[in-house]
Amino acid sequence: MELLIELLTLFFVFFKIGLFTFGGGYAMIPMIREEMINGGYFTSEQITYLIGIGEATPGPFAVNMAGLVGFFAFEKETYIIQLLGSLIATIGVVLPSFIIILLFSIFSYKIIKTKPYKDAFLTIQPMVLGFIFAAFLTITGTVIFGHFFQKITFDLYALIIFGIILTLGLFFKKIPPIVLILISAILGIVLYGFL
Repeated sequence: MELLIELLTLFFVFFKIGLFTFGGGYAMIPMIREEMINGGYFTSEQITYLIGIGEATPGPFAVNMAGLVGFFAFEKETYIIQLLGSLIATIGVVLPSFIIILLFSIFSYKIIKTKPYKDAFLTIQPMVLGFIFAAFLTITGTVIFGHFFQKITFDLYALIIFGIILTLGLFFKKIPPIVLILISAILGIVLYGFL
């Protein structure tokens, strides 16, 4: 029963990662790192090694990472359980995109020409760049500084609320995206410090 709970927890962790990160596998790195370290699955160095392996193997990076993390998270279990963990994590990370694309394909002919749709994609682009840059800093920092970067974390709920506020500012106040990016950077430094 405990193993089933661990497998379901892993599924929901990767479902959340797949649901809340845009921009591909590299944009997922900060969230994967955060969830795996806080969940007690891996250390920062171990995650960095898994990222290297995920990058070196062929195929989509997000799927590779989910499979690797799911496999090695159950290294004390049998090989079959490790494979099951890999499969469950992979399904978890892919399922949100599948559902979103399925729903989008059903309703896209009505949505694609609307202004909110176009504005949403203009808002998402800088966020993706930020996630990829955070992944770069995390990997580089862990390789160069080691344990120091284990202390750097982010709050998912604060990030979502802040993203919603910025999006509303973009829609209703017509604030240029570059101004919102600068405000985000300043608030990030004030709230979390500079590294």
